[in-house]
Amino acid sequence: MSRIRIRQVGKTGTNVSEIGLGAGPLGNLYEPMRNEIALLLVDAAVKAGITYFDTAPFYGFGLSERRVGDGLRDHADIVLSSKVGRLLVPEPRVKSDANRYGFRSAMPFTPVFDYSYGGVLRSYEASLQRLGLARIDILYIHDIGIETHGSSNSVMWDQLTQGGGLRALQELRSEKSIGAFGIGVNEIAACLQLMEQVRVDVILLAGRYTLLEQDPIDALLPACAAAGTAIVVGAPYNSGILVTGTRSGSVPHYNYVPAPPEVISLVGKIENVCERHSVSLPAAALQFPLAHPQVCSVVAGMANVTQLNATLRNYSASIPADFWAELKAEGLMRADAIVPGHQTTPNEAIT
Repeated sequence: MSRIRIRQVGKTGTNVSEIGLGAGPLGNLYEPMRNEIALLLVDAAVKAGITYFDTAPFYGFGLSERRVGDGLRDHADIVLSSKVGRLLVPEPRVKSDANRYGFRSAMPFTPVFDYSYGGVLRSYEASLQRLGLARIDILYIHDIGIETHGSSNSVMWDQLTQGGGLRALQELRSEKSIGAFGIGVNEIAACLQLMEQVRVDVILLAGRYTLLEQDPIDALLPACAAAGTAIVVGAPYNSGILVTGTRSGSVPHYNYVPAPPEVISLVGKIENVCERHSVSLPAAALQFPLAHPQVCSVVAGMANVTQLNATLRNYSASIPADFWAELKAEGLMRADAIVPGHQTTPNEAIT
């Protein structure tokens, strides 16, 4: 199995592994996880060469951060990102791990949006306490944008801009309390809007630059290239359908809900090409985003060591150039998409 290579995060001087561990599952995303499984997973990931871990207060209402911190405390040379934008408010009525916002966590807190100066600093300090670590390397502004907030989005942006949230992040960066900050969302417009306001080191974009979707090619990726902003690709499997495919008998999921017919049809056609070239669908999904020179890492959610090992196999699998050529020829991928085999420059892999 290939060793995981390292790339630089934009202009920050921070280096991350090309594959990162997304710690949403460590917050009991969709189903409970035992503490010992979480710790075993983090330790195995480090030993496999993963140096980048991403978590958030929202993931299990503090549970993911606690587990990530416990797992990483004795490991050096790790890059850790967490997020701001939600504060965890005590909620004594929580007595079980009944599903809340997709998490099966009994942590007695409820998330409340707050992108203000005080909210950002309180979130950062609370994350350090939950993690039990002295440093967070990257802070992302979490889930700001019209798709999350709808008619309240302008209020949230006012908190971030007029209310001092951006100023708090700039202060943390300038005093070197953090190495970088950016935005962690699943929509392109919010990224472009933030880039107009402030120097953004890195963007965690979930589900929008994948084997199924390449819309960032139009505006976001060129803007990032011009600004020296790195991209971390989250949700490379589009919430599951690029792992399960369409033929497993289970309901394929896309964007956290059952996939619509047009997405199922597209994935089915991609599966046909995979079969002709003996290519694993999840391997193609994982490797595709890493071909773009602005991408420094692909963060995949993993719930156990079995999934970790599958991710490592997907990362190292051999994929012939003819596979990518046929996807383009069949109109299943944008003709201008950069595919594996292209020589990178801004985030050149460090071997």
